[in-house]
Amino acid sequence: MFLLIRWLLNAVALLIVANIIPGVDAVFPNVLIAALVLGIANAIIRPILIILTLPLEIITLGLFTFVINAALFWGVGQLGLGLTVHGVWPAFWGALVLSIISFFISRLLAAARV
Repeated sequence: MFLLIRWLLNAVALLIVANIIPGVDAVFPNVLIAALVLGIANAIIRPILIILTLPLEIITLGLFTFVINAALFWGVGQLGLGLTVHGVWPAFWGALVLSIISFFISRLLAAARV
């Protein structure tokens, strides 16, 4: 049940990002699939990319993670799953805003679980 609620809230977060960031578009029924694929990409592909780019992560003191997040966000947007990202900067800002919203969602869900 917890994963279902988190998935739905992440889909709502993607819709919020699409309304805030110009160059990011989302269609409601399909954004549920995009949220699922983005969650899977962040769980599986993101750690692999962070390990592969570890020297850059160390040199930039972890700031290269923003580039990885933007690349994953853009990549999911290119799959045509209800999320469309038009360019590098919308991908960067969209990933940043999505991570901020997801942080607050995680805190709210953690507080509700206790």
